[in-house]
Amino acid sequence: MKENPARTRQHFETLRLRREGLARDLGAILAPGGRFVCEIGCGHGHFLTAYATEHPAQICVGMDIDGDRIERACRKQSRAGLANLHFIRAEAQTFLEVLPVGATIEAVYILFPDPWPKKRHHKHRILQGPFLDALAARAGQGSRLYFRTDYEPYWAEAQALFASRPDWSLVEELWPMEPATVFQSRAPAFRSLVAART
Repeated sequence: MKENPARTRQHFETLRLRREGLARDLGAILAPGGRFVCEIGCGHGHFLTAYATEHPAQICVGMDIDGDRIERACRKQSRAGLANLHFIRAEAQTFLEVLPVGATIEAVYILFPDPWPKKRHHKHRILQGPFLDALAARAGQGSRLYFRTDYEPYWAEAQALFASRPDWSLVEELWPMEPATVFQSRAPAFRSLVAART
């Protein structure tokens, strides 16, 4: 395929504008040096809306790459009238890169992410070594990562991955809350793990 320089320039300009917009949005939500809870792949916002309702003193930020999901999640936030809850359309790596300086992740939830079961697609999984390293750089010591999946091989590989990362340690503890979510209600069974930022 022949390269189109104009299209390439437009693509990179679009990415730049998205990053700038995301940085502005996050700057308006997160105070410098503030701590917050986030959900990566928040879907329609069921879990984080329930969490923010139970934890009104915590800033909660949900992100998803699907615009329709974010619109539906924002409607939930509006109906609930939760000033501590925010939903943003973003890719997780970009979100971490443009977080305001000093903003610290207190807890992150990754619930039923796409397992990309075929081996050739594993590179698309959210849980990868470089991503966990980037997440650790924005998480405070003692912060928690909560992961849940209904795909047993993904859970087993996630355990091995966390065991191999120097900034994370698997811990045995209960989840803070268990609201029913769409994906969880459809799962015949699921496995969970909790990792602490060391």
